[in-house]
Amino acid sequence: MQMAIIVLCGAVALVDGFDTQAIAFVAPHIAAAWGLAPATFGPVFAAGLLGSFIGALSIGQLGDRIGRKPALLLSIAIFGLASVSTVLANSVDVLASIRLVTGFGLGGALPCFVALASEYAPAKRRESMVSTMFCGFPIGAVIGGLASESIVAAAGWKGVFVIGGILPLVIGVIFFLVVPESIAFLEHRGEHEKVRRICERLAIDISDRPSAPSHGLSRASVAQLFAQRRAAGTLLLWATLFLSLLLTYLLINWIPLAAHIVGASVGAAVIAVALLNLGAVVGCTVIGRLADRYAAPRVIAAAYAAGAIAVLLIGQAQHSAAWLGVAAFLSGVLSIGAQMCTVSFCASFYSTSLRATGVGWAMGIGRAGAIVGPLLGGYMMAAKVDAATMFAVAAATSLGAAATVWPIARLSGASARHDGTVTSSDER
Repeated sequence: MQMAIIVLCGAVALVDGFDTQAIAFVAPHIAAAWGLAPATFGPVFAAGLLGSFIGALSIGQLGDRIGRKPALLLSIAIFGLASVSTVLANSVDVLASIRLVTGFGLGGALPCFVALASEYAPAKRRESMVSTMFCGFPIGAVIGGLASESIVAAAGWKGVFVIGGILPLVIGVIFFLVVPESIAFLEHRGEHEKVRRICERLAIDISDRPSAPSHGLSRASVAQLFAQRRAAGTLLLWATLFLSLLLTYLLINWIPLAAHIVGASVGAAVIAVALLNLGAVVGCTVIGRLADRYAAPRVIAAAYAAGAIAVLLIGQAQHSAAWLGVAAFLSGVLSIGAQMCTVSFCASFYSTSLRATGVGWAMGIGRAGAIVGPLLGGYMMAAKVDAATMFAVAAATSLGAAATVWPIARLSGASARHDGTVTSSDER
């Protein structure tokens, strides 16, 4: 049952990644159908990221108040129905409004499924299992990139959003029927009868479980992220995810430009972005396993630092599509893989009572970086900055993420020792 929960959370991550990236792949087809210049889609992309920012902040906190499962199901319903309703769009303004709502659901789902997966993963393998689960996001992005052209050819651009909406709704129904609420969350709320029934369902001997302190109906708040010696760790996590998501979206948006510079085709650009995402899948798996054995922030920081070299090499791809592909893959393994492991570590840093709020706000701040990344790339392009300099700036961003996550190793233990809300899930 634990594996089923992890897999279903990964499935939600997959459709989250598919829907997040779908608009970027389909935008040229919509522009052609509506007779618009591709540049007019800037507000559409920004609306999706803004909605994701708001959703991560608000629904993440809701997940600590009403439960991970209902908050996640609400998010799935929002982005599933909004994605399907994209077929009704007939102007850029309407499309931007729909993407705002879709982004709200997508952003809200992330902290809930990360928190739920973290609380059902065995403690000794938590970093690697949550990181592996989160691989669904880049895998969904890769599938979105590779399948979008075929879907458009068969069913038009609207078909991408119909599929991207129906899939999460189907997964949501399965999730509702199969996945129980987090035991750790219910223990924290003092709902011991529900805990007993879930333990029977999972074949867990409840008598062998350490008792968890009940804190009743306490309401998670942002202020609590800075209480009990969590302030420094919270700010460093925010800085790390801001920088790493800035880097991620800078790479996703401007690797195609680098492909153009080296004379590669549009297809080669799509492959380079796919290699970046595939590298992230490999990287988060390997880095996650290492983080289970050693201090997670130090392992993640080392990956960010090594990733800076790979990112720098993207700008040095002197008219070689093969070099570009290898550099993009290594950047995904190291820098993007480290970013995904930062999310799983964030879930471990906070106790049950604050987990979804902590992950939601960290990812929300990270989404702000996702908005800044493409804008920074556009500014550098307008200033006629060459590719080597552009990717040198991106490499410096990866180094910055390494510098901000490294000190958290000595803070996380102190936070746990002074946190009275640590539950038996955390102890396991």
